[in-house]
Amino acid sequence: MKLSSFLAPFALLILFAACSGDYRPNSIGPVDEVIVVMDSTQWESETAMAIRETFGGLIQTVPTPENAYTLTFRDFRNNQQLEQLKEFKNVIFAAPIDQETNVSRFINGILSDEVENRVRQEESFAFPLSDRWVRDQWALVLTSVSDEALAEKIYNAEEDLVGNLLDRELERRTENIFRRGEQVAVSDSLWENHGWKVRMQHDYIQVIDSTNAVMFRRYLPDNNRWMWAWWQDGVEDPDFINADWINAKRDSLMEYLVQGERDGSYVTTDYRRPLETRSIDRDDRLTAYETMGIWRMTNDFMGGPFVHFTYHDPETNRLFMVEYAQFAPRVNKRRFVRQFQAMGRTFESDSTWVTTRSEEITGLE
Repeated sequence: MKLSSFLAPFALLILFAACSGDYRPNSIGPVDEVIVVMDSTQWESETAMAIRETFGGLIQTVPTPENAYTLTFRDFRNNQQLEQLKEFKNVIFAAPIDQETNVSRFINGILSDEVENRVRQEESFAFPLSDRWVRDQWALVLTSVSDEALAEKIYNAEEDLVGNLLDRELERRTENIFRRGEQVAVSDSLWENHGWKVRMQHDYIQVIDSTNAVMFRRYLPDNNRWMWAWWQDGVEDPDFINADWINAKRDSLMEYLVQGERDGSYVTTDYRRPLETRSIDRDDRLTAYETMGIWRMTNDFMGGPFVHFTYHDPETNRLFMVEYAQFAPRVNKRRFVRQFQAMGRTFESDSTWVTTRSEEITGLE
């Protein structure tokens, strides 16, 4: 996600970047936990409630809604406690700028005069910090002229604020997923034979390989996961792509790609549950959409989360669909959904790929 006007560059703070030879310790704490540093008297304030409802809001696109992040509220009374808080992986410091609290005084101490003036003029309120006190750290300073004003700004900037942390989390998850093992040969084969690739986790097994579709499974007794992809050549104008088209096309593909054990059963979208489709900002030429929701099995009692990606390459006029899904009734889904989001973002399309008209496949409707 690109840095928005809500998030002022951290260079505006009186802080110094770490040297290239960084020998500081790594941050501590889970990747999905956020330490919220506020004065204990403010834990029920409007600002605290805004943080709970944004960073701690529910993910609705899993069978049982789960919090986006686990929030732990902390205060400090001395420098030793403050230094301990600076060690965490994800940390938010939040207070009105003129509040008579240790947190407010700490925030004032790291703001330059220019930035403090911008806060008082209500031009800026959110300041992200990357790896400021320890390695692999995401930190955020939130401040404004009053509790009410700060809460309102947090609500208004929810997508940018939470999205900034999600981007960092997905970077971390990508590194962690492929540190354990990666099937480079599989990715290379997809690139060579089909003109696209994603990074493939170490234990996915290919079960379908056709002219314009592939499927991989990672089967465990209590945690069955799969990934499928489909592509279409000769798509010059992608303006028809919207949420309705994406889900209708997904359903038509899964009817034969993801079939169940019972006769006539197959995976389809559960339209009774929330569905979310949004565009993704990328640093390349591709147009990208992410769709998240819940699938169900027809003629059976099965379901689970899915994360779907639709990509269009304007240089080759190719359209791609990549989807990850899971069936694991006894485990929490948040971690795996985030893994799917991370893996799907590794997609690349070969800009030099050329397809003859005789090889093109119709059937976009």
